[in-house]
This record gives sequence, C-alpha cells and structure tokens, in this order.
Amino acid sequence: MTNPDWRLFHTRYDLPRLRTADPLIEMLWDLDEWLEEHNVLEGTPYLISPDGRYDIELNEYFTLQLAASPQDTQRAHASDLKLWLSFLWRSRSRKDWRQATPEDRAAYKQWRTADPHGPHVDWTTWDREVATVNAFYNWAVHPRRAYAAENPILQREARAHPSRGHRATALTPAESSHTGPRNEVVWLTPEMYRTWRDVGLRGYAPAGVADRSFRGRFGARNATYSDLMFRTGMRLCEQTSLSLFELPHLVPGKANVRTWLPAAIAKYGSARWVYLPSSSLKAIWDYVEEERAEAVETARDAGVYDRIRNPLIIANPSDPFVDIDGQRITVDKLDHAERRRLLIDTRDGLEPAALWLNEQGLPSARSCWQEAFKAANRRCSRHRLNLRAHPHALRHSFAVITLEQLWRGHIQDMTAMNPSQRQTHQMVFGDPLNWVRLRLGHRSVVTTMRYLHALQELEMETRLALIPQDWEPTAAPADLDDPALEATSV
Repeated sequence: MTNPDWRLFHTRYDLPRLRTADPLIEMLWDLDEWLEEHNVLEGTPYLISPDGRYDIELNEYFTLQLAASPQDTQRAHASDLKLWLSFLWRSRSRKDWRQATPEDRAAYKQWRTADPHGPHVDWTTWDREVATVNAFYNWAVHPRRAYAAENPILQREARAHPSRGHRATALTPAESSHTGPRNEVVWLTPEMYRTWRDVGLRGYAPAGVADRSFRGRFGARNATYSDLMFRTGMRLCEQTSLSLFELPHLVPGKANVRTWLPAAIAKYGSARWVYLPSSSLKAIWDYVEEERAEAVETARDAGVYDRIRNPLIIANPSDPFVDIDGQRITVDKLDHAERRRLLIDTRDGLEPAALWLNEQGLPSARSCWQEAFKAANRRCSRHRLNLRAHPHALRHSFAVITLEQLWRGHIQDMTAMNPSQRQTHQMVFGDPLNWVRLRLGHRSVVTTMRYLHALQELEMETRLALIPQDWEPTAAPADLDDPALEATSV
C-alpha cells in the first residue's frame, strides 16, 4: 500500500458505487460478506488501515458502541478518527493506535491548529475532534476491554455545575480550547440565499444573467433541493432519504402542504410534520416528472436496477411495503440504508423509491450534496461574492427567519390583550419558540433557544444601522490648553 492514510467505508453502502482498479476493493467485497454474517447493520462505518487490515477491536467501536447512534454521528466519529489514525501512521510512525501517547496528541494539535503547512482548523472543529478521540479512548481503555493502556488525551477535573448539585468527580479533556463560538449561528437572509443559489448552484452571473462559462449539469435539481432545505429546515440526512411516498401532491389554494417525516429517517427519531411551501413543492414535482424521469429511463435501459445488490422491491405502489424475512415492513419503517436499495415495480419497469437521484439514476448520497454546496461556494468565491453556505446554514436560516416572523406576529397579537386574553392566546396558538422546535426536530427547547441569540444580534444591527452617519457628540470637549480657561480657573 502506497497511501499512508486510513480509509473509511460503510457496510453494504459504498460497494455498489466503487468502480476502481484498487486491489483493496476485492478484499472489501469478502469483508462485507463477513460483516453481514456477523449481523453488522447496513451503513455502519468501518476503517481500513493503510496496509489493508480490518482491525476488529478498533471497528468494534462502531459495530457495538455507536450502533444505536444516528448515522450522522457515526460518520462524524469515523471521519475524525480517520484523521487522527492517519496522522499517527504518517507523521508519528505509529502503526498501532493502542500505543499513542500524549506527545502524539500534542503534535497532532500543533499540526491541526498552528503548523504553517497544516489545515489551520478553527477551535470549534478542534474541540469536536478532541471530544471524538477522547470518547474513543475512554471506551478502549475501559477495564472490561483494555484494548489500550492509556488515553493520550490529557484530562482535568470537570467543573461542577451549581444546578447539578454534588456528584462524583468527573474528568474532561484538558486540551479543549473552551474558546470556540458557542452561540454563533451562521444564516442567510432570503436575498443573500437567492444570490448564493443563483450564482453558485444555477450558474448565473452576479448581475442575474446566464453565465456562459458555467459547466454544471444539474443546476435546476440542485437549486430545487437547496430551496426545500431553506424553506423547511430539514437536516441533510433527512431530506436526502425522502422517498416518493413522502412527497405530497399540490393542493389548490394551499400555501403549504405538510408531509410526515418518519422516525426511521428523522435524526434521534424526531418524527414530525414538515410543511412544504407550494412553490417548492411544484418545483420538486417538475423535477420528478422531467429530470428525474429521464435519469430513471436511462438507468433502466442500461440495466442498472437489475444489478442492485439485495434489492427491496415494492410490488404495489398503492400499498407500499416490502417483505423482509417473511415480515411485512412498510416504507415508513425503513432506515436510510434500506431506502437506498428500495425499488418500485412499475408498469415501465423498476425504479428507485428515493426522491433524489444522481446522474446514474441511483439514490444520491449525502456526500453528493455536500460536494454540490462546496462547488457553489467556490463559484461564488470566483465571482468575488462574500457568500458561503452549507446544509446546516440553510437549516439555521429557516429557524431564524421563521422564528423572527412568528415572534413579530405573536407580539403584535398580544400587545392589546389583557393577561387573561394572553393566556388564552398562548393556549390556542402556542409558543413560537416551541413551534420552531417541533419543525426542527429538537428534543429540547433549550437547543432551539440558540436562535434567539441570532435575533438579538439582528436587532442590534438594525439599531446601529439607524444611527445617522453624521452623528457627533452634542458638545465638543473643552480644550484644556485654552488661555481663557486658565484665566478663569481658581
């Protein structure tokens, strides 16, 4: 192996898309069968060392410890550990992660945050990486496992929170920066978002005209996907796993049409109603009937769907369920990985049940959309636009804008009410903050309260903008060198 980096894969998830001469791939097919025989859940991440080894003890962290965690959490832990393990192998000559020392971790911190040739990650990213590696080693050094002798992360005694009362001494990573922004929310106004979308995703010039240099092929699809995220606040993992069965039809006269987001694909099982604006819904149906239909037809003619590994087939679209080991499982019970191999048997042949497809006519991956956002940011940068967005920024934007609109109407409604009327109003219409919490799928309103900070910042920016540009103090300070003042002084 010439590549000194660890490699990250996902059980029965990456293999259908891998088309490479890499000799590692043949081994991965055999490994995948072994993982299936050992009941490792589909979509579970696993790491392969640079010399092609599958470390059972290392990957047990994903197959057992994190098995019940959301897939995004598993992926984030796997990605952070991959960086750490690759650094050990490449820069510290540590072939065995069990032998990592605090000195290795100090060198890693230097490279990640301060080295002139390093990535210069921000402190928020560094704190997350520290927490990830710390959690892994705390698990590995536990006496029941003793896979490693020590945790390379230095520890300190955690500060007890007054509200939690007396408790046993707890330890926390001593290498956390404690300086990263805790309340900062990156969000875009509607005007900023439209400019970013049109230039970055649709390939327009900043002036709003078509840019002949744009070579993107899926501008309309990408903009439709992005619009839905901006208007509903769905997470990337949730929106990417939507199927045609969660797509409602337009209702004449309705500005918003709701659909149920099943617990199986909602992060932390936060099943909820999602309200789709009619304009976004129409654009999605246009995509389904045109661009998506063309991709399906091309893939069908090429026999792509006949080669899908272990497909789950819906025989009757009007009664969407699949048979798994003799059990009738409805679509709303299928998770992210299962939906990727879910097909519908139509009059014209098989087609994916997934709403969002890639250019090969297969369900798109989250990485596909992350790369689309990165490409859009690069394009905006080339046009010298100070605009950047990522999927979570669009979720933040939905939350801030919706909360601001609801609070404005809520306050106006309650201004002229007496206390009794206000209480009744609250009981009938609820709390705007809690409504936004439900739309975002937060388990606690405390999480949603972070957006209040953004509104406070917005209010202060508005007040500052109203200060006249020619503002000066009402009286100039006295000139202490004026002889007249000296003559009158005592």
